[in-house]
Amino acid sequence: MKTHAIIPIFIPHKGCPNDCVFCNQNKITLKDTPEDDINVAETIDKYLLTLESKYSRTPKVKRQAPFHEPPNGQDTMTVEVAFYGGSFTGIPIYEQSKYLAVALSYKKRGLIDKIHLSTRPDYIDEEILSTLKHYEVDTIELGVQSFDDNVLKKSNRGHDSSIVYKSSAMIKDFGFELGLQLMIGLPGDTPEKSIHSAHELVKIKPAIARLYPTIIIENTTLHDMFTSGEYNTPTLSEYISTTKAMYRIISDAEINVIRIGLRSADLVKKAGANFHPAFRQLVESEIARDMIEEQLHKDFHFPIQFLSNEKSFSNMIGHKKSNKLYFAKKYPHLRFSYGVDNSLADNQYVVVE
Repeated sequence: MKTHAIIPIFIPHKGCPNDCVFCNQNKITLKDTPEDDINVAETIDKYLLTLESKYSRTPKVKRQAPFHEPPNGQDTMTVEVAFYGGSFTGIPIYEQSKYLAVALSYKKRGLIDKIHLSTRPDYIDEEILSTLKHYEVDTIELGVQSFDDNVLKKSNRGHDSSIVYKSSAMIKDFGFELGLQLMIGLPGDTPEKSIHSAHELVKIKPAIARLYPTIIIENTTLHDMFTSGEYNTPTLSEYISTTKAMYRIISDAEINVIRIGLRSADLVKKAGANFHPAFRQLVESEIARDMIEEQLHKDFHFPIQFLSNEKSFSNMIGHKKSNKLYFAKKYPHLRFSYGVDNSLADNQYVVVE
């Protein structure tokens, strides 16, 4: 049973006059024009019908939608409208209100449960937050990208890291759920700087986080920098190594990492090297491998079993069975088996003889 569904509404670049070197929102969102308030409603209706055809969930309030009660013991679903692309709070307040009023009408009728948006750290103030509170927004994500001021400058972000701390504090003080997004491999970045950003993110204590390797998109300044030799992208293995270190820092602080990497299959045709559609599993597979190997002892001689819960089993096996192949090759004198123990937490791996 799917327990969380997101209805995405894209506002490509409309709210952001800044031109970060990596950004081409039309390419990323695959849309050239923003939604208007009528299309917002149409988009929500379309997704709700799709969800109804596939899933059931318990309404949190008296619901006019066709969702029906799930059988006893079946998980309920949270449905969330999320405004992505551009910087939502950079558009005029009256336009923000138009979009949010549509989403709020669905929330008040119990058709959706949450309203979510993303924006820049320097597009947050008390007037904006008051408006978002009026329209019952639940989650605000900030595209932080880096806590290193030199990286921000080279990426043409238009602000330094100090605004991130200020905006994050304001968002939390207003009672919103806070999310922070980081990018790895921007101009001037190093693994050490990215890991520093992960530690700074933990200090702020957001509820959720996203980690994105920098991907070179056509018709961006970064693409020009790459073709001229001014910028060299990290290799895929370097991205994985840095991202998994950041992931462990953030997840160990009990912050939910809800996204790792871009996932649009269409983007592959437009991206530079090192895009991988299964980037998250590559990262989580290596984390599983590291966590398992940390438990192996040199004096093991008996058959050994690796255990995870069902949800984490594919990561334990590894992307395209990479972990099974790794352990079989490195420890040929040992016999391994892989099993499921649903008493284990997600991303918990146990080695038993």
